[in-house]
Amino acid sequence: MRFTICVLCGVALVLSASAQSGTGPTQATETTTKKSPGPAGEIAGGAGTVGDGAAKGAGHVGEGAAKGAGDIVTLHPIKGTTNVVKGAAEGTKDVTVGAAKGTGKIAKGIGKTFKKIF
Repeated sequence: MRFTICVLCGVALVLSASAQSGTGPTQATETTTKKSPGPAGEIAGGAGTVGDGAAKGAGHVGEGAAKGAGDIVTLHPIKGTTNVVKGAAEGTKDVTVGAAKGTGKIAKGIGKTFKKIF
């Protein structure tokens, strides 16, 4: 009698374990893990960010200069000067932010490279 109870408990354990480890979706496949880029990707992304900031900055400087020139031609020198200065300030901000973010990404990529070496 005791042997029969042990066998039945063992079978119940095996069946419950096999039912739980079925072919259904597992936790690892349900959530996608985002892999961080490698060192080269970080450095390239940083260089792209620096370039993006410089491009945005040049665009703002050009826009401010164009608006300012238009205002000066239409005899609004104060508004024209304001637009030129505003464009230069926005351009400087964009270049600075892009350079800072890009430098951070480049430094992170260099750090990953050294981490792999050592």
